[in-house]
Amino acid sequence: MTAPGGLRADAHARIEAAFHDAGVTGCLHATDIDTGRQVAVRADEPVVLASVFKVPLLVAFHRQTAEGLLDPTEPITLRPEDRTSGPTGVSVLLDEVRMSLRDLACLMITVSDNTAADVVLDRVGLDTVNTTAAALDLPTTVVDGDGRHLLDTIFIDAGATTFGEVWARLDEPGTMNRLRALDPLRTSHSTPREMTRLLGLIWRDEAAPPAECAAMRRLLGLQVWPHRLSSGFPYDDVVVSGKTGTLLTIRNEIGVVEYPDGGRYAVAVFTRSLLPTAVLPQADAVIGTAAHLAVESLRHA
Repeated sequence: MTAPGGLRADAHARIEAAFHDAGVTGCLHATDIDTGRQVAVRADEPVVLASVFKVPLLVAFHRQTAEGLLDPTEPITLRPEDRTSGPTGVSVLLDEVRMSLRDLACLMITVSDNTAADVVLDRVGLDTVNTTAAALDLPTTVVDGDGRHLLDTIFIDAGATTFGEVWARLDEPGTMNRLRALDPLRTSHSTPREMTRLLGLIWRDEAAPPAECAAMRRLLGLQVWPHRLSSGFPYDDVVVSGKTGTLLTIRNEIGVVEYPDGGRYAVAVFTRSLLPTAVLPQADAVIGTAAHLAVESLRHA
């Protein structure tokens, strides 16, 4: 007996149980990049991208640089008053910063810098990101705005001016339903299956010319957060590359797990907490747990 997506029924049940025990609803897709074998748990349901939107943005950026439409070494000056709010990178600095466009792309992936991402998106163009997604056969993947726009919708929809006020109002009836940022039909969205497809294209040098794909793989391999996807693969000889997404009750990560025997697996895990809690260690951890169960089932299929 097999479960949907070819995943053994016992492994499918264990993934569902892990999501339940962590207090989240979850969607997952994992695929062997070279054979196409896959496992799926609600893999075609629309999901909130949060900062995972920075991966399709990265692809569009590198395709434009390959075509000579953008100069990756172009110096950009960032004034404090022009920055998007965020807990990392240039977003938290107090003084004027000057760096290249490609270094901003690096920060938007490695530390999920919101200011860096917004500058890159402004130079690439929102329409270009979405037409690129369509050209790569990702019809459900849509980026609807930059980080500043996303934060603005949260404050407007919650009737708040600070995140403290937002959290205080999440328990109020109707607040969660009003937040466009938590509704995959009203914010930047995709599906787990489309995100693993995008990763596969990057790892097979099909998302852009080979040199550009190699540059993207390097950046995704430098992400600094070790507590989600990589927590499921605590092995010295296994390489995990990825990009997280975090937003209120949302915890996500997409990435590629590479084994020393040459096996490489694209994984996308999207979770939503059942309770409005700012700190979600169980949701962080279950991403690694679910990914490990899925990848191990692929390796032993």
